[in-house]
Amino acid sequence: MQKGINYLIKKMNSILCLAAFLALFSFSSTITAEKFFNIKDYGAVAGDKGGATQALLKAWAEACATKGPTRVVIPHARYNLKQVVLAGPCQGHMTLQIKGTLVAPSNPKDIKADGWLKFTHLDGLTILNGTLDGQGKAAWTTQNCGTHASCPNFPMNLRLDWVQNALIESLVSKDSKNFHINLISTVNVTLNHVTISAPGDSPNTDGIHLARSSKVKILSTKIGTGDDCISIGDGSQDITVKGVTCGPGHGISIGSLGKFDNEAPVKGVRISKCTLENTTNGIRIKSWPGMKKGAASDIHFTDINMKNVSFPVLIDQLYCPWGNCKSGTTSNVKISDVTFENIHGTSATPTIVKLACSKHLPCENVNVNGVTVTYSGNLGPAKSECTNVQAHITGRTESLRGC
Repeated sequence: MQKGINYLIKKMNSILCLAAFLALFSFSSTITAEKFFNIKDYGAVAGDKGGATQALLKAWAEACATKGPTRVVIPHARYNLKQVVLAGPCQGHMTLQIKGTLVAPSNPKDIKADGWLKFTHLDGLTILNGTLDGQGKAAWTTQNCGTHASCPNFPMNLRLDWVQNALIESLVSKDSKNFHINLISTVNVTLNHVTISAPGDSPNTDGIHLARSSKVKILSTKIGTGDDCISIGDGSQDITVKGVTCGPGHGISIGSLGKFDNEAPVKGVRISKCTLENTTNGIRIKSWPGMKKGAASDIHFTDINMKNVSFPVLIDQLYCPWGNCKSGTTSNVKISDVTFENIHGTSATPTIVKLACSKHLPCENVNVNGVTVTYSGNLGPAKSECTNVQAHITGRTESLRGC
């Protein structure tokens, strides 16, 4: 009798466990099923005479209001797109999958804002694949950003403002009228296998710019532009740049800093295993003289390969690109705890390392370890310059004379 009762109890427990598992599976499937929203279903028309602006906005609005993960799909084709803002908060994780190409208006006057494709106030965003064609040539020929301080507020290809927990993967950005990708006040954003391209003489076309952002990773990305491949602005903390190929362009930069009031410190930047080729600067920290207060610390450049790069290792606290700074002034930005380690390759200029720090706030604890960049041109012997800096140099080579 007891054996029968025990058997029934075991049987009931098994049934209850199975029922609980099936219920959990059903619940899990319900909350994880991704819903798809194809812009063609909302009236998008491909081709030169078509457009996707209203269709994308409608698809996004419906997807954003839907609970659970959703995916807005742009099919394989070229779609004209005017300026759009894709805003949250949304009911679940949003994915924009671009299988084709989005094409910006060629006339910069047709976009009134500083972002062509803009995402804002989102928690949970993925942008996958596809191409953003900014058609920047018409904008570049109408301004003089490269030679003068005044620069029109042309639109950037992609903006993320107040976005957290985001992934941008396998995206191509080409010929932006301004910066290609701009991250402002973002948290936990990863860019992986992104390709960015614009002619080397295209003005103000920074590849990726970020400011007031934290926990940003830029990985395995290829950037060739007419300005900084990556520029890291004020308030940036816990930033990782790894495996980036840069060139043409102005190099990979911290800054410029000290231009505006109330700039937040830059802290915790790790740039490693990158290759720079034919760039006008290498890895650098730059700040304006005679202007606002700021700080940059805990900055590390390691395992960087230079190929015919001008000024491969650079701290420039006299950064004044248009020559309109006050004569004899010094930077109010404090730079400390910086490492340049295992920097190798070739230089296009005889100056290999230049640490030009603030007379008012000298750089502190700058470590230069294993810089083996060589110069073989006819402009004199390789050399380095160090002013107003507390530098610790190891692995000394001939090119580090002067430091």
